[in-house]
Amino acid sequence: MPDTIPAPTGPDPRPAGEPVTDLRASTPPEGLVPSGPDRLPVGEHELGSVATGSWHEPHAVLGAHEYHGAITVRALRPLARSVEVVLADGTRHALEHEYNGVWVTTFPGSEVPPYRLSTVWTEGAEPVEQDDPYRFLPTLGELDLHLIREGRHEELWNALGSHVRTVDDVDGTSFAVWAPNARAVQVVGDFNGWDGRGHALRSLGSAGVWELFVPAIGEGTVYKYRILGVDGVWRDKADPMARRAEVPPATGSIVTVSHYEWNDSAWLAQRAQQDPTRSPMSIYEVHLGSWKPGLGYTELATELVDYVRSMGFTHVEFMPLAEHPFGGSWGYQVSGYYAPTSRLGTPDELRGLIDALHAAGIGVIMDWVPAHFPKDEFALGRFDGTPLYEHADPRRGEHPDWGTYIFDVGRSEVRNFLVANACYWLEEFHVDGLRVDAVASMLYLDYSRNPGEWVPNIHGGRENLESISFLQEANATAYKRAPGIVMIAEESTSFPGVTRPTSSGGLGFGFKWNMGWMHDSLQYLGEDPINRRYHHGEMTFSMVYQYSENFILPISHDEVVHGKGSLLRKAPGDDWQQAASLRAYLAHQWTHPGKQLLFMGSEFAQGTEWNEATGLSWWLLDYPLHRGAQQLVRDLNALQLRHPALYELDQDPAGFAWLLGDDADHNVFAFLRRSAEGEEVAVVVNYSATPWHGLRVPLPRGGVWLEELNSDAPVYGGSGVGNLGSVQAQEIPLAGWDHSAEVEVPPLGAVVLVPQDQVRGSERSA
Repeated sequence: MPDTIPAPTGPDPRPAGEPVTDLRASTPPEGLVPSGPDRLPVGEHELGSVATGSWHEPHAVLGAHEYHGAITVRALRPLARSVEVVLADGTRHALEHEYNGVWVTTFPGSEVPPYRLSTVWTEGAEPVEQDDPYRFLPTLGELDLHLIREGRHEELWNALGSHVRTVDDVDGTSFAVWAPNARAVQVVGDFNGWDGRGHALRSLGSAGVWELFVPAIGEGTVYKYRILGVDGVWRDKADPMARRAEVPPATGSIVTVSHYEWNDSAWLAQRAQQDPTRSPMSIYEVHLGSWKPGLGYTELATELVDYVRSMGFTHVEFMPLAEHPFGGSWGYQVSGYYAPTSRLGTPDELRGLIDALHAAGIGVIMDWVPAHFPKDEFALGRFDGTPLYEHADPRRGEHPDWGTYIFDVGRSEVRNFLVANACYWLEEFHVDGLRVDAVASMLYLDYSRNPGEWVPNIHGGRENLESISFLQEANATAYKRAPGIVMIAEESTSFPGVTRPTSSGGLGFGFKWNMGWMHDSLQYLGEDPINRRYHHGEMTFSMVYQYSENFILPISHDEVVHGKGSLLRKAPGDDWQQAASLRAYLAHQWTHPGKQLLFMGSEFAQGTEWNEATGLSWWLLDYPLHRGAQQLVRDLNALQLRHPALYELDQDPAGFAWLLGDDADHNVFAFLRRSAEGEEVAVVVNYSATPWHGLRVPLPRGGVWLEELNSDAPVYGGSGVGNLGSVQAQEIPLAGWDHSAEVEVPPLGAVVLVPQDQVRGSERSA
């Protein structure tokens, strides 16, 4: 719980946060008479505040100062027996106790020399010699402070937070934190027994930044900021810019240094040359903590990488890896935006995992959560005693569904914190894209609110103009700084221009999750086959709006939790029928325009919904139906890589045409995919439990079409209904096409046909 300190004695005429510019006119405390050379006088109010660590400009009192041709040195050493200044030449000057733990001495000189402090803490003990944290200049420059004030510091993590560095040949760690409304800030940790009176930070003025260089501490130091709010309450806070955190439930920040040497320069160079919209992208969504419980970043760099490579996915998507206090939030309630979760290892071990994925030719996408953050006392909420990161008005600053705070992205420093955070993950961890969570909640002021619970924008509308501007800035900055990456929106409404460039007024995302396709297709899948004819339009409607955005087709973790059941169990029927429906559905997803995303476990038809506490049911792979589903996904990934028609024109109407789009009586969907070079792939999907023998299907040209994939093949656990490897297209017009072929269409199955002259023998699937 926070504790309240007594207010310092004596009035303070300056507003909180205003730096002291001249203490020389201050009156010395009554009864304290300088001796020897002129001593820099300091008032009793300042000394009392310094003694409690509650003065906003401790460097103006403590440390060494030239005054009237002499050097005054003050040090805060409560309960010390004696204190000396030790100069570089070995000269020593004894300090006398001045006021409530503040010691002082004066010696001749016109320039402040390098020095150390020698302290005897107990009678008869050896003196402890240390560098004085109050003898160093600020570690932030004017440019840093200017950019922070303007909200334009794109490398904010290099300015704020804790950084091991050498200053004036002294090794230590600098601390800098944004807390503009604080009355005082201390850094506390292992190194000072969690007593921050001797390590109070100085205010650097209008930027709202507080700073201190602490000698002799380094990597591995656990710390927090102790912040005195305008209400007189001290609060211990984790560093918002910490790049490493303690393993929860511990909440301290940790000073960290990266020693990792990357080996993915070739990957990054190649990535920068690619157009993601015209490249293959099948994404394996992973919750790292439960993929195989007990594995950390280091073990996953072998096991996960080998598995994803064997399955043929082009990308993995990590559910949020930024530090979070509650594991059950799956990372979607973030407390440490710059710190990878320590549950799985160190930041450098995460770098090793990402590097290993790149070496295997696998891209990395990470979920990013700028929409809201939790109210935990140790984290961002009411950071300096006031609503700082969150909007002060609860109608805009609190989320009614999630019990969280909402970022005030209309404030330049808060927007900067988040924009820089996106760049941080892209640049410091080489991730290849960010999937931005809960975008819809950011776009609308009335999201999950009843009338009277929200405030319209300046135009009287419901759009959150500040969030729109923030998303545009985040996307534009990310694409500018990290060529070839992808920014992906989880956006569940029909907000226009999500993937339109910011230069054209859009939000500037590269892709958007197609939540409409997900909802409609799963609803169709859940119908009994005999009723699916009445829901045929749910599977064709996606093509009505396919080219309005750049889409990813997601079957994510949200669809297999909270009582929704697994993907396998969404279809009706017995185990065989459910597995067959799943295979047909996945084949449909992989051949439908758009990129694919599949949550872990669905690739081998996990029977129960996902539970992060128990992990996946890998033992199911002992059974043929589950091994068959896994093999199908592996073959679908390989099929897609072989055929540019299945990915190259996802966003171009020229890449798709219906062959049979209205055959509701047979529960059949047949369509054609094309590449930029004219390659063609025909797909026939049957959601009926009845096989259709000799079903005539239109085709764009005559000749032999090879059956390159059949989801009903025995190797997948199917019944084996098929076309003996090929069909013959005849010049029999049908549905506006000049040719057609009789096709054996398996029950609850899909077949993929490719003209024989397009397939080289070495590329034929087994």
